[in-house]
Amino acid sequence: MSRGYFSFTSSSQAVPVLMLSELSTLGPLVLTSALMLGLVAGLVKGMTGFALPMILVSGLGSILSPELALAGLILPALISNLWQAFRQGGRAALASAKEHWRYMAMVLLFIAMSSQIVLSIPANLLFLILGLTITAFTSLQLAGWQPQIAPENKGRAELGVGTLAGVLGGLTGTWGPPTVLYLTALGTPKIEHVRAQGVIYASGAVVLTLAHLQSSVLSGAGLGLSVGLILPCLLGMGVGFAIQDRLDQQRFRMVVLVVLALAGLNLIRRGVFG
Repeated sequence: MSRGYFSFTSSSQAVPVLMLSELSTLGPLVLTSALMLGLVAGLVKGMTGFALPMILVSGLGSILSPELALAGLILPALISNLWQAFRQGGRAALASAKEHWRYMAMVLLFIAMSSQIVLSIPANLLFLILGLTITAFTSLQLAGWQPQIAPENKGRAELGVGTLAGVLGGLTGTWGPPTVLYLTALGTPKIEHVRAQGVIYASGAVVLTLAHLQSSVLSGAGLGLSVGLILPCLLGMGVGFAIQDRLDQQRFRMVVLVVLALAGLNLIRRGVFG
């Protein structure tokens, strides 16, 4: 038998025995629900460019501890964001990175810093952070607020919003809401908007993955859950990409925002009432 998560059968087939054992403690209903959430989250991300972490952390947070919910989204977010960032090729991704490098630097720095304190935060407070973040973001969008960032204020906005996004990313695993607001306020065209999201999210996802390997969030059942969610998320994302140009984006996005607002309110309820 090899060390770590893999053992070898007589046919030399690697089987993640320990990982499956850890996952089995979650129960079949929880696992099935998590896989379905992954499929939906991937579908929405493929069509809009964002919301995978918010959907996963909202849904998983309703059936699992906040630490497991955070662990579950880490690897699917990393792989899906890399796909999104490089969908138009490496040159386009590099151009987006150069355009938003200051914002990315702040996100990475504060993800690395804030991720190391996530295990010391009470569960109820973490649920409140998640719920308030998601609800505030969706409410602003549903109300039709579209802030504008003047060119001369771009540097300050990158530093300020990047810091907020990084802190939220380290604590909750999602830095999408401030990033979407930031890119929207810059008036970023649709294709660049989606690609820039992918580049920003992917860079942060790399740091988040490394940070939570260090913090021990991404271990045991959390690691198994995260690995298990990769495939359904990518399948959903592929379908989302395929129908992206055939669907009324505004109407679909409105439905997504309503669902996310309800999910955020549910997390607030759990934070307040347990």
